[in-house]
Amino acid sequence: MADIRTYNVVILGIGFLLIFTAFTTCGNIEQTVVKSLNSTNFTGSGYHSLGIIYGVFSFCNVLAPTIVAIIGPQFAMFLSGVLYSGYIAVFIIPSTWSFYFTSVIIGIGAAMLWTAQGHFLVENSDASTINRNTGLFWALLQCSMLFGNLYVYFDWKGKTEISDRDRKIMFIALLVISALGTLSFLALRKVCQQEELLSEEEGQSLLSTRLKYKQRATSAVTEAKTEFKTILAIFKTKTILLLSFCMAYSGLELSFYSGVYGTCIGATTHFGDAAKGLIGISGIVVGIGEIVGGGLFGLVLKNNRFRRTSVVFLGMVVHFVAFYLIFLNIPDDAPVVFQTSSQHKPYLLPSVSIALLCSFLLGLGDSCFNTQLYSILGRAFAEQSAPAFAIFKFIQSIFAAVAFFYSGYILLTWQLLVMVVMGFTGTLCFFMVERMQNMSADTQEY
Repeated sequence: MADIRTYNVVILGIGFLLIFTAFTTCGNIEQTVVKSLNSTNFTGSGYHSLGIIYGVFSFCNVLAPTIVAIIGPQFAMFLSGVLYSGYIAVFIIPSTWSFYFTSVIIGIGAAMLWTAQGHFLVENSDASTINRNTGLFWALLQCSMLFGNLYVYFDWKGKTEISDRDRKIMFIALLVISALGTLSFLALRKVCQQEELLSEEEGQSLLSTRLKYKQRATSAVTEAKTEFKTILAIFKTKTILLLSFCMAYSGLELSFYSGVYGTCIGATTHFGDAAKGLIGISGIVVGIGEIVGGGLFGLVLKNNRFRRTSVVFLGMVVHFVAFYLIFLNIPDDAPVVFQTSSQHKPYLLPSVSIALLCSFLLGLGDSCFNTQLYSILGRAFAEQSAPAFAIFKFIQSIFAAVAFFYSGYILLTWQLLVMVVMGFTGTLCFFMVERMQNMSADTQEY
């Protein structure tokens, strides 16, 4: 039994590694690819597409648990993988309507995928293996930022323009990777569990398939109603209201490092022929920052409640240093220019080393905020963790969607200023919540 569960967790991680190698790479280069399209009939925006994905994802999180409960986590993940692959396939022969249609579809698929992943991971773990399995899964997932971006670097190195042929080769390769990840979900094996309502010998043969699905659907709808009421109740608490500023900031910086900053590097004229290849290297370095931060702050300090504020403060400082260096190093019009390169000059002569240092700092700071948000939510809502995490993903995704929509219209300076203000406010509110939690713990001791 234990071997089957470990096998399932490894296959689950490999499936997500492959799918998100394709999707993360796609998101990183999307706006650059869209700007290089020679077709005058295509009027889509990579920023808008990513904004739609995150917006739809945030609202579909409410319905996803019900759908997953009815169709089962394995089939839900396979179906979601097909939707992810469909989105990537659009870039091979792009059209505006299919580009935005699949953006909506993949938002729905993402909600099902992550809900099913959590369900399947818990189903294949127990109290003694949940931490190991979670760590194994996330280690495989974080590697998705490395391989696809490495391919971008080697394929685009020395190219100032992305030709139709280059685009098709790139996205056919990403489509194959995503399809392999989707097919890997079919290799997952069912864990035998006892039936709660009817024994296998007496009851299973008496229930028709239609009746079983009806019972599962009824149960899922009832649970969904109960969880929705719980979410509304938790949302009104002082803890969530304060943490919402920090959650909102995590959404803003998520959109910046995952889609905007790579586009800025690719649009920097001074980087010349290396600019497009640097998008891939930037994505890799962001991933390294995420892995270092996740390992250090998520594992080493996870049991020390007094270190949470220190880690979040470090994350704020790291991000603010990165924002200041980006402000000096990257042209102000890099996110919004529709030509293939920027026209404005930055305050410093653009440096590849500084640009990649900022990539690392963005990943490191993101891991600081995310690991500690998960930690404090797990502590403050130990008995209601699922609804609390659902609220976190909802707020984060909404603000990521908003940021993607304005990223194509607002100069880099103003985007950085918005993140500085929200980052400082979010950190301050996190400190207040941590103090509330410590005071509550001290009161309980007495």
